[in-house]
Amino acid sequence: MAYWLIKSEPEVYGWDQLVKDKQTRWDGIRNYAARNHLRSMKKGDQIFFYHSNKGTEIVGIATVSREHYQDPSTTETAWLAVDIKPMKKLKTPVSLDQIKKEKKLSQMALVRIGRLSVQPVTEEEWYLVMKMGGME
Repeated sequence: MAYWLIKSEPEVYGWDQLVKDKQTRWDGIRNYAARNHLRSMKKGDQIFFYHSNKGTEIVGIATVSREHYQDPSTTETAWLAVDIKPMKKLKTPVSLDQIKKEKKLSQMALVRIGRLSVQPVTEEEWYLVMKMGGME
């Protein structure tokens, strides 16, 4: 299993909406690196759901429920989508400031290449953030 982080502005599509919908298509990604990460996602992989711009914090854990397929929001064949569903909300959201202050997370993609909307998370980073979020 691999670990990932996806970003969404909470006022556009937040964690609570994902929980309400029970599943969604993650589409509209128009960055080649992010697209390549979508391509690498496998069913059952776990995902940190990060609220960007407003809140800037990891708020929940989702899972890949359908592997990559042609993004139906465009006719361009270069772009992909995956389906995700919520698993659980973090007991305590983990803010970007907390992540930046943790030396063991200094190489996390969220810190190094913060603008990327779909990014990998190492196993070590995953478990540390889970601990910080009260999910031991």
